[in-house]
Amino acid sequence: MIIIGVDFHPEFQQIAMVDTETGELQERRLQHPNEAESFYRELVSRSAQVRVGMEASGHGRWFERLMGELQIELWIGDAAEIRTKRVRKQKTDRQDAQLILKLMLKDDFPKIWVPSWENRDLRQLLWHRHRMVQARTRIMNQLQAVALNEGLRCKKRLWRTERQRLESFQLAPWASRRRHDLLELLDRLNPTIAELSQAVEQEVEKFPEA
Repeated sequence: MIIIGVDFHPEFQQIAMVDTETGELQERRLQHPNEAESFYRELVSRSAQVRVGMEASGHGRWFERLMGELQIELWIGDAAEIRTKRVRKQKTDRQDAQLILKLMLKDDFPKIWVPSWENRDLRQLLWHRHRMVQARTRIMNQLQAVALNEGLRCKKRLWRTERQRLESFQLAPWASRRRHDLLELLDRLNPTIAELSQAVEQEVEKFPEA
């Protein structure tokens, strides 16, 4: 088996690799994504059994997909716990890759649970809707401020019955442009959020525990 410790960065990865049959140790720096992808594909083409370990990262989705496609066993480790196992104060990419490899070989690697790709994609739906709602709220707050500055205080009624009054105020040219653009953004966000909300409801029906 080939075991690889990876110190992962957005632009590159430093690896420490050992062949457990021969004891051969190699260290390399692979640029992302092309050089890294070619390296792992070549490993698999030699029918080698490969296990890769890396710290949890928010920038490695493409790499995780590649490992899945190539059927390479991927261990994701708790970054904070790995840091506590570092003996030297000095920190380099090579030393980090060596540490991960050492922990894997000692069976001391702090693996964490990783959700499935389906679960991750569902989280993207929830996160995207959340961000869209936040954006809409910011826009609505700005329009409420426009209404208040013109003496119109109606809170939620502004969107149900008083929007025409908001649109009818005689404002200075750039203030008028701002109101127009905000209303236009609001009108574009509402159907998007409604569509995302419907998708969330459909997903919830698949999970009674939700």
